[in-house]
Amino acid sequence: MSQQLSEQEILRRESLVALREMGIEPYPAARYEASHFSTDILEGFEKQEDDEVWTSVKLSGRIMTKRIMGKASFLDVMDSKGRLQVYLNRDILCPDENKDLYNVVFKRHLDIGDFIGITGKVFRTKMGEITIEADSLTVLSKSLKPLPIVKKDEEGNVYDAFTDPEQRYRMRYVDLVVNDHVKETFITRSKIMTAMREFFNRHDYLEVETPILQPIPGGAAARPFITHHNALNIPLYLRIANELYLKRLIVGGFEGVYEFAKDFRNEGMDRTHNPEFTAMEIYVAYKDYFWMMEFTEQMLEHVVKTVHNGKTEVSFGGTKLNFKAPYARVSMRDAILEHTQFDIDGKSEEELREACKKMGVEVDSTYGKGKLIDEIFGEKCEPKYIQPTFITDYPVEMSPLCKKHRENPEYTERFELMINGKEVANAYSELNDPIDQRERFEEQVKLAEKGDDEAMFIDQDFLRALEYGMPPTSGMGIGIDRLTMMLTDNASIQEVLFFPQMKPENKEEKKVELNENEKLISSLLEPETSYALSEIKEKAGLSNKQWDKSLKGLNQKEVTKVEKTESGLFIRLA
Repeated sequence: MSQQLSEQEILRRESLVALREMGIEPYPAARYEASHFSTDILEGFEKQEDDEVWTSVKLSGRIMTKRIMGKASFLDVMDSKGRLQVYLNRDILCPDENKDLYNVVFKRHLDIGDFIGITGKVFRTKMGEITIEADSLTVLSKSLKPLPIVKKDEEGNVYDAFTDPEQRYRMRYVDLVVNDHVKETFITRSKIMTAMREFFNRHDYLEVETPILQPIPGGAAARPFITHHNALNIPLYLRIANELYLKRLIVGGFEGVYEFAKDFRNEGMDRTHNPEFTAMEIYVAYKDYFWMMEFTEQMLEHVVKTVHNGKTEVSFGGTKLNFKAPYARVSMRDAILEHTQFDIDGKSEEELREACKKMGVEVDSTYGKGKLIDEIFGEKCEPKYIQPTFITDYPVEMSPLCKKHRENPEYTERFELMINGKEVANAYSELNDPIDQRERFEEQVKLAEKGDDEAMFIDQDFLRALEYGMPPTSGMGIGIDRLTMMLTDNASIQEVLFFPQMKPENKEEKKVELNENEKLISSLLEPETSYALSEIKEKAGLSNKQWDKSLKGLNQKEVTKVEKTESGLFIRLA
């Protein structure tokens, strides 16, 4: 299938050829080392008491605006840290008789989106803007597709905004360029993980790596992805958790280990779930879940202060969340009793199933006691816990890897940290009795036989490791994606993943017949760009009746899409 190019794409390819004909390589191999980032220049020059000129700086980045004014021009160059204005004067840039670098290369063949390098001196314009006066310009990379540059008019109306979620997630590379706040989200994500590492390393715990391809998908109740190893001729699973491998390291003598792990679960997708996600798990010997609660709240307070300039309160969806330790603690039994007036203590599977029916909680015939209780809590209680709250002491059926409660063997020493109605962390006093662990695994096998496809496998090697002896241990896992959502005020997990999982892109060309008025409207639209509906209507010059009929036809044929935003109605090619 031949590639369909827009007018702008054709012109950019012609410029590419023209540059090469002039002896300029649009994709040079040589390195180009800048002397400063844009922010260094802006901050350093601003701090000066006078406007003394910086005589030599070297900057590289992407052209984001061009304002040509005859023999002089202004452009904005964006590097990885920010933007800086550049002033081009034809005679300074081209002191000799040959003015092609300015008149031809810059004015005709460089476009918004191209990468350039410039050298020059820094000064302040009459308007007070810190600017580089360029004395050299180097072409570093030619952009063949136009960026959807966001524009604002004098009244503050936004045009060409790159806001469609599917386009943004599918083309994150464009999203990062044109939407400044997106990059900040991922910088914050990195700071969150760095702050955690600092906290753990301060306690002398060791960061480790464990297998992603596993012969048994252990450590959680979830449906795995399955693959096949050709050389060994065995099935393998993408890990659903790294818990059992980290516990093996505790058996091996490490006192504290942690890992930032990519986990995979072959389950549904929604605003808080992606099949590939990041979890941090930590295991510390000679500790219990009481200690881990204190450790977790101290760690989170440290993380939030680090990424929010010493503050412990953050805003998420209009709700203020306070991460200042200590956090509230509520047992699961008390939580369910408070919000449903039903006491789960001592109830049989049949009684729990009947209670679910009365409460209107949908359950499956394959569910055992643990799943039934989990459904009640998830449906009736979980959304109630907005501020950070430890839900503790889960029924033993819900926690096959957790030590039984020291005071009531019907429960386990487990907690989950709930924030804004969602589980963010999960922790145990780890089960280290190999006989008890084997019995728990065998109960999981019975659930699998009933049809529960999330029941755990029996990991014989892990049982063997426990038989060599594991000291009292507490472990905790925390979802990095969900925590990042809360600390960056993003309601969708796709916003905090660089490349979230997407449905395959439909590459098939839509073969539709357009009438003359429909062709006229569609010809005014560039791919991947939104326009104010009123602007396109004015350009088309059609009567109201012709416009309405043509627009309706384009939308029905899925050629265009009209979107309503706070700034008004916008149209783009579908």
